[in-house]
Amino acid sequence: MSIDVIDSGGRPPQDIVAIFHASFHPTKGNLVDWSLKASDDLELDGVEFSSLPSGLHLVDQDVVYFTKGTHSGVCVFRRRRTTEQGHRGFRLTSLGVLLANSTRPRPWHHVAALRALADSIYLSLENRGILEPSDSDWEPACAFFEERKVRRADLSGAGDWHGWSHELDNPDSDLSLFNPTMHLSHLLRILGPSALTLYKHVLGRRRILIYTLPPVEAACILCQVAADICYAVQLEPLTNDIDENDAATQYYAKLKGKTKDGIQVLGMVTLNDLDKMDREGKTGRGWIACTTDTIFLEKPCYYDLLIDLTTSTPSRTSRPTLYLSKAQQQQPGTKGPTHRLSVIRFTWSDVKLWNEVERILQLDGDKCGHGCCRPSSELDIRNKSSSLWTDPWRIYEDVCIVCAGLWMGSWRGNSVASYSTGNGSLANWGSVRLEGDDDLTVDGTFVRNVGMGIEGCPVGSPNSKGMRRSGGMTWPVVNTGGDRRQPSSSSAATRSVIQLCGTGNDTIPETGERSDRQILTTLALLQTFHANTSFQLSRLADLLPSLASAAPETSIIYITPKDMVSFELGPLSSLDARYLEWLADEYGAGSRVVVRRGWKDLFGVIFGFG
Repeated sequence: MSIDVIDSGGRPPQDIVAIFHASFHPTKGNLVDWSLKASDDLELDGVEFSSLPSGLHLVDQDVVYFTKGTHSGVCVFRRRRTTEQGHRGFRLTSLGVLLANSTRPRPWHHVAALRALADSIYLSLENRGILEPSDSDWEPACAFFEERKVRRADLSGAGDWHGWSHELDNPDSDLSLFNPTMHLSHLLRILGPSALTLYKHVLGRRRILIYTLPPVEAACILCQVAADICYAVQLEPLTNDIDENDAATQYYAKLKGKTKDGIQVLGMVTLNDLDKMDREGKTGRGWIACTTDTIFLEKPCYYDLLIDLTTSTPSRTSRPTLYLSKAQQQQPGTKGPTHRLSVIRFTWSDVKLWNEVERILQLDGDKCGHGCCRPSSELDIRNKSSSLWTDPWRIYEDVCIVCAGLWMGSWRGNSVASYSTGNGSLANWGSVRLEGDDDLTVDGTFVRNVGMGIEGCPVGSPNSKGMRRSGGMTWPVVNTGGDRRQPSSSSAATRSVIQLCGTGNDTIPETGERSDRQILTTLALLQTFHANTSFQLSRLADLLPSLASAAPETSIIYITPKDMVSFELGPLSSLDARYLEWLADEYGAGSRVVVRRGWKDLFGVIFGFG
């Protein structure tokens, strides 16, 4: 029996504007053969392609997240056996819904009920030996739509946003059930340190495409998870959320983003969506999507970052490959590709943040029963037959992490404002496993006051649930006057697996101690990324103090490699330079930042001149 998602009033969310059924016909192709809409003005053209992407005929069932115009949607796919001539033994069908526009659409709230609805309809047809459903067969779907369709302009709060504590750990509703954000730790384990390259592209509002093979539910979930890493920062803050005396929020008073919403999650895209991808890319909001169409690998002009999940082997000895889309010059009068793909992993400046992320992941992995959540040592024992040397990129990551810790610690000065060494001590800076307080640990001993971020308490504590629910971790964080503790860093990367806990046929979410631990881990990871983002945006606000009054002739601001070091970015990294330019483009109020990377500038920062 499936568990449905209900709100504080004991009813399912009422935010659906359309329900439809799409199928594949051997002669007509993909088509919508039944639908109900809340308004006749709503067009459903094209949803049959998003709900039945290429390659789905290889699996029996799946869940697909997608967008239609400004509406988010989700559908459940079923491959039904048949002896009909021309169907090659199967009928390919999807039952899906479209949601109303809101601050934060949550299509995952309808997945469990949609699965149960689709199974009941198809089982009824199979038991009666009927191939084509009649109007009476859609009566359960009509009742489903009437129960969940939009009735109020405010959606009865179904699309509101109240912060991550309310989102993941609200005691008054089941909002956290099936929430894709709970898979953040799995995304980080899958990508390893390269996840920080994804993080920079999300914060910089770039165009991100994930290439995968069926089933596609995991890739769709990863799209949403990646967007959630920077969601709280990218939303326009409320006036009462800003405290100019608080280092974590003061940059809001100086920096105004061009876009008020988070990065757009397109979900599944096909070749039918090329115009939409191009149109959304020109808005400056950025987007993240996934696809099963291999031809997108030959069209890098449509995206900035490509994540190829197919390169991660089942033997767990390799990770997904990340590619940057780079423009290439063409000779006059010649025609050819305007962009090419270039492999990218991570930069040495990511090591410090990754050490902190990895430390939190290891604390959670020690108690998780899923293979993808176990520490690397356990995975190594299980995969003795697969030598570590079979993945050169894995060796590259390990060597870079060690070398970066040793090399950076010898020349790079530490910022007192850094989130990870608040006391400014150089003693712990360059080490791969930093000493000192581990105050972001999920089961640490330091309990923060409400409003200071993570209300962390020991996992084994019987009062942990109540203490976490005593207050909300809604960012921006308001300073309560207490001493803000800062996280420190720890060890190197773990092995990853292309597998998400809780996907597939699971209809009952995790409960009890393990669910509490996963919530704590997710909140700790979100806080870690938020702290790093707040630090860098605060530093940007300090470098650009008078953007609002900047004259046109002074709209170009030059930043030296030494300034990049103050951001805790690598002065030798071209990706970090572009990342800083992306931030300035979003928050610079029309000003443009140019990072000076001449040989004199680089020579000076390496050897301490200038």
